[in-house]
Amino acid sequence: MNVNADWTGRVASELSKMPGVSEVYSVAGNYDLVAVLRAKDNESLADLVSETIRQVPGVVRTETLIAFRVYSKHDLENLFSLD
Repeated sequence: MNVNADWTGRVASELSKMPGVSEVYSVAGNYDLVAVLRAKDNESLADLVSETIRQVPGVVRTETLIAFRVYSKHDLENLFSLD
């Protein structure tokens, strides 16, 4: 996501407290923050992004990517589990 300049820390802190947000990373490049979300279904994900995250002061733009498969040697299945 893109956030207002000088708001990165505040937005990241706010996002990290939200149910459904498991991790928030500050990143370099075209985006300011990456948030890893966990939702039971697409409707819950849509609500979390549209009704909650996009309403946080300082959030300018979001882009949502949905993971279909994991290709890694790490045990990401347990890392991203909803249980």
